[in-house]
Amino acid sequence: MAESTGKKLIKIDVSSDSVCPWCYVGKKNLDKALSLSKDQYDFEIKWHPYLLSPAAPKEGINKKEYYKNKFGSRTDQIFARMTEIFRGLGMTYDVDGLTGSSLDSHRLILFAGKQGLDKQNNLVEELFNGYFTKGKFIGDRDFLLECARKVGLEGAAEYLDDPNNGLQEVNEELRKYSANVSGVPHYVINGKHQLSGGQPAEVFLRAFQAAANNVN
Repeated sequence: MAESTGKKLIKIDVSSDSVCPWCYVGKKNLDKALSLSKDQYDFEIKWHPYLLSPAAPKEGINKKEYYKNKFGSRTDQIFARMTEIFRGLGMTYDVDGLTGSSLDSHRLILFAGKQGLDKQNNLVEELFNGYFTKGKFIGDRDFLLECARKVGLEGAAEYLDDPNNGLQEVNEELRKYSANVSGVPHYVINGKHQLSGGQPAEVFLRAFQAAANNVN
């Protein structure tokens, strides 16, 4: 890819959880940085799983109640802050609906990656958008399949029907990419430049330049 265009290739490995609002903020800022620098670089983006709440119930639980149990008196302040940040990105932060295990979404994201990294990136966007702005439940099979259809993912229903499909791969990725990560989103650019959190686009642009300058 890089050889054919003459542009340097920037590889970005993203550790992320589908139920992490800062991961969506980070993605929006990353997307802006990609758009601003697409004439300079080619990009290869891979999404890797991270489980903020490994014990979150698969069947789903009221989102507001879950976060009040988790964050206590800080919950309303956290919701207000995220509402403000999402509004700044032109989005509505929806705190209604259910939350729960994001494992199936990670299985689907890795499955999408086998059909193309663009397809994987588009699926991550659909999952984030549905969960954070439309009150969709991240563990709902119909929602997952709706996202899969929107990005042209083939074989998603059959894949999700067997809970063992992709499970080993998710666990391997968690060991490889999440073991030394204390929080998400976490970005590794060209294997060595690391960023964490919902960084603004300008920070990504500087990281791209630093990574490109280190290319042999």
